Amino acid sequence: MTPVISRLARTDWFGPLAVIVFATIIVSAFDPSFLSPFNIQILMLAVAVNCVIAMSQMVIIAIGQMNLAVGAIGGLAAISFAGMMQIWGLPPLLAAAAALALGIVAGLANGLLISATGISAFIITLASLSIFKGANLGITRAQPFYGVPESVKAFGNTTIAGPIPWLALPAALVIAAMWYLLYRQRIGRYILAVGGNQSAAELSGISVPSAVLWAHAMSGFLAALAGVLLVARLQLGEPTIGDDWLILSFAAPVIGGAVLSGGHVSVFGTLFGVVIVAIITQALVIFRIDPFFVQVVLGLLILWAVGVNRLREVRMQRTLKRA
Repeated sequence: MTPVISRLARTDWFGPLAVIVFATIIVSAFDPSFLSPFNIQILMLAVAVNCVIAMSQMVIIAIGQMNLAVGAIGGLAAISFAGMMQIWGLPPLLAAAAALALGIVAGLANGLLISATGISAFIITLASLSIFKGANLGITRAQPFYGVPESVKAFGNTTIAGPIPWLALPAALVIAAMWYLLYRQRIGRYILAVGGNQSAAELSGISVPSAVLWAHAMSGFLAALAGVLLVARLQLGEPTIGDDWLILSFAAPVIGGAVLSGGHVSVFGTLFGVVIVAIITQALVIFRIDPFFVQVVLGLLILWAVGVNRLREVRMQRTLKRA
């Protein structure tokens, strides 16, 4: 094994990338239509939205917490986006900006409650999940908003070039921004430091409440963005948007090498985790297997990824003891 390959093999994203290559070869061998332009476009549409969802959870995992309200925030932003266009007649860009601002406010509310009360993020976000979902149903009366402008529908269902959809553009910007913020900006290093060891971060002069607020604000923004993108993809504001995001939002970062206790995440690993889930889902459709079976596969993948992470931690501890 050459030094370059050996170095790549130690990265978090190399394993998921190898799984993607292997799975693509196997599935396309059974059904060549898997690599058709149309199917690639379908895969990219799913990856574009799901990647933003996964990033919204990844930034919370980075700080050593969890956000159970990711789907509820995204759903509330989605129906707010669609409702403001249908009922108030707002232009799409203005409605989208308002929906994203709503996501930031929701995230900040979670962060403030966690920082001010010291209550577990699990409890706070579980409560806010119910609040945001209740607000969603109260606004919509459990009925979709259909008045989505044609420009929004076109953005969610047309391509830039070849099979590359327009939805891939905001997803790519999110990936680049998250990588830059986490690994090249002070706030990203603070978030990872707090997730790695909160006591050590405090002794280093890092404001833990500030890092928590930043993480939850980013999570809320990304969840809202995913909701807006999904409205464009589905061409309506559906009250059930976000209901099935929770498992995916945890599965992709964990598959990508994130440590659930915090302090270590991988942006590209998370992206490849999303791609793996999309390939599995599409393969089930191609092979005419019940798509709901994907929930079983996701659960097994999470267990596998957590097991691999634990094995890695044990090996590192043994290496440190020997040193």
